[in-house]
Amino acid sequence: MRRAPPAGPPPRSGPPAVPDGLRVYAVGDIHGESRLLERMLEAIRADAADHPPSATILVFLGDYIDRGPDSRGVLDILAGDPLPGCGVRHLAGNHEAALVDFLDGRAGGMDWLAFGGMETVASYGLAPPRSPTPALLARLRAELPDRMPPAHLDFLHGLDHSCAIGDYGFVHAGIRPGRAFTEQSPVDLLRIREPFLSDPRPHDRVIVHGHTITAAPEKLPNRIGIDTGAYATGILTALRLVGTEQGFLQVRR
Repeated sequence: MRRAPPAGPPPRSGPPAVPDGLRVYAVGDIHGESRLLERMLEAIRADAADHPPSATILVFLGDYIDRGPDSRGVLDILAGDPLPGCGVRHLAGNHEAALVDFLDGRAGGMDWLAFGGMETVASYGLAPPRSPTPALLARLRAELPDRMPPAHLDFLHGLDHSCAIGDYGFVHAGIRPGRAFTEQSPVDLLRIREPFLSDPRPHDRVIVHGHTITAAPEKLPNRIGIDTGAYATGILTALRLVGTEQGFLQVRR
């Protein structure tokens, strides 16, 4: 007999909200676009000028590196103090996970280089191998950490997979529908698309995510997607949450 899919968590009562007094900004996939990140931080600073920094939280949803021209510059900003006095949550994306797996010897590196790693290697002043061989990849694994500031390596190894604020759950890619937010697999948090994107059922939190590029932010009852393809479109998006209000900030090249 075919088993019915899990029913999922019960719906929340009332609109989703963040705790009173907090202002939360979630920033979508940056992908090496350091100038867009700088512009977004300026936009958030201006938007939050009337709000105490100590009650302002920035959540970065991962995919800081690869594809764009300045992965090193992005990590310089994020590993520092992007908005002094504000709380910051840094989540891992699948691109950071691929780089860490390569550096730690858990992956050969071919896939990472193919989907954006070459731009990251170049941003650290190394010539990426255009026709990688096992010997060239081993050499790159040995040389790249020496080019990366210790703060960048510590940052990459210290990323979280998710965080929760009020009625919202923040992740890079999404969650497995029907499973509690606290019981999600790291693989799904980093990489899932379906069945997450098309599942209309409520989750135990409204999921804020990146990973899947859309022409405009997607605001649905159970999820909000804010990856607008910064490296390709020149548009970086952030979600602003205040009480039960939801809004967006966007910056362009």
